[in-house]
Amino acid sequence: MKFTELNLPDMVQQGVVDAGFESLTPVQQESIPLALQGKDVAAQAQTGTGKTAAFLISLFCKLLDSGKATSNNPRALVMAPTRELVVQICKDAELLGKHTGLKVQPIFGGVDYEKQRQALRDGVDIIVATPGRLIDYFKQRVFSMNRVESLVIDEADRMFDMGFIKDLRYILRQLPPFEKRQTMLFSATLSLQVMELAYEFMNLAEKVQIEPEKVTADNIEQILYHVSRKEKFALLLGLLKRETGVERVMLFVNTKMEAERLNGLLNANEISSAVLSGDIPQKKRMRILDQFKLGSLTHLVATDVASRGIHVDNVTHVINYDLPQDREDYVHRIGRTARAGAMGRAISFADEETVYQLDDIEDFLGEKIPSEMPLDKDFYFNYKRAVPKRKKPPEKKPIGEQQRRRRPRRRGPGKKPGDKPAGKKD
Repeated sequence: MKFTELNLPDMVQQGVVDAGFESLTPVQQESIPLALQGKDVAAQAQTGTGKTAAFLISLFCKLLDSGKATSNNPRALVMAPTRELVVQICKDAELLGKHTGLKVQPIFGGVDYEKQRQALRDGVDIIVATPGRLIDYFKQRVFSMNRVESLVIDEADRMFDMGFIKDLRYILRQLPPFEKRQTMLFSATLSLQVMELAYEFMNLAEKVQIEPEKVTADNIEQILYHVSRKEKFALLLGLLKRETGVERVMLFVNTKMEAERLNGLLNANEISSAVLSGDIPQKKRMRILDQFKLGSLTHLVATDVASRGIHVDNVTHVINYDLPQDREDYVHRIGRTARAGAMGRAISFADEETVYQLDDIEDFLGEKIPSEMPLDKDFYFNYKRAVPKRKKPPEKKPIGEQQRRRRPRRRGPGKKPGDKPAGKKD
């Protein structure tokens, strides 16, 4: 089905042309016509299937049709679990909605608080937000939710995983009743938890399930190496020296501590890399991602908080330095490569601690990951060790303070040294 067959408003159709879209993906073909009819939609769709365009096009059409003016109270709300996903949705909205005149404002923590507050006061049509800061502004009455005509919940399953469901329920209860707004929910899985949310806060949602023919893309070449934990970095260096076409590499680990350790080793061996984890300040995260996109940074060490919501073209290699503890995270990790029809390579290490996750991952994939034992030539042991960061020694107090005499204890009036306590007799 072609986008020209949808009879979209000219302003939206021009944005579709600018984005280079011609034919609808399966999830777009199922969900957009339902949304254009004003129905609520609960859709199951994997990352990279075009769901963002599906709900943005539907939102733009509804808001243009209602014809209400822009104000400091939004007319549509898009909820997402991560800051990176909020930024990506806003970039897509900027392209698709370029000719609509609708104002889209991202709201998330870690960036200028007053600047975002002022942007809301200046007027907005669509807010794209993570739950925390949105609730903060709402409780301060920076804006009201009583004009919201449309709500989108993106990656609803991840909302549960990241502990946002309490905040999300709070927001949903502040909105107009579900019969007075349109709601679209997108999730990688329509689990019982997700469907319970749909039944409670949606108006007889139409269920759309797009089952992928394969869990992973055909253009991702996968390989797994069985290696001891002590030899993993030597194998990593050896493979990076041997691999061809290495441009941008994402390396995934399970903990922040391991991310810092691996990043230190890479930098010590003159490989430009940085860490992306949940506690990195937002401005620094965005700067790191920009450097990675531009190519001045070639390697990115990330925890699973970065496995969704990051869309960087030309990631040639994804390396699971640690096998993930959640089998679905394997798919999200390797999905960072082979985007937009490009080829990609996913390399995984199974050590003595993480190998126990392998069966579960392969069961989810429905196939075995091609594996082999590394040869001696694959290792590079002659690498530099990372120099540990030295802590600053505590400041020494001045000698006068250390030798200050203790003040003598005060005695009661009329007492002398050697006097016995009152009430005691010889």
